[in-house]
Amino acid sequence: MAKFIAHRGNTQGPDPTNENTIDYLKSAYLNHDVEIDLLGHKGILYLGHDEPHEPAPLGFLQSEGVWCHAKNYEAAELLSSMRVHWFWHQTDDFALTSDDFLWCYPGVHIINPRAVWLDLENIPLPEDISIVYGICGDYAI
Repeated sequence: MAKFIAHRGNTQGPDPTNENTIDYLKSAYLNHDVEIDLLGHKGILYLGHDEPHEPAPLGFLQSEGVWCHAKNYEAAELLSSMRVHWFWHQTDDFALTSDDFLWCYPGVHIINPRAVWLDLENIPLPEDISIVYGICGDYAI
């Protein structure tokens, strides 16, 4: 069975007020891997998708099962010098993460045991999802 990765900490649907906040992420992390959006600003990593919010705690970012998504070049530059699992992507079919996983664009379903499918629409997925490493989404499966 594919592992569930909580997109921005979401497990029961999008929650823009709480997602990408440390308490929300840590709550989801009790039972799931988590994907975190990070922005670099003036040499500091912040949690946030469109703008920096609270500073990102390095200890949590380095935890197993935390997937760090660089949202700007400065975040990618900072993450590349840290011992964290990170990636950056836009509209490519997939991105290769720092730990050699294939992070797939929404709707792209690469069949590979190291692939992670991004399911943000909670759409029906192919029947046999045991053929991939994980599904990142807003709804725990």
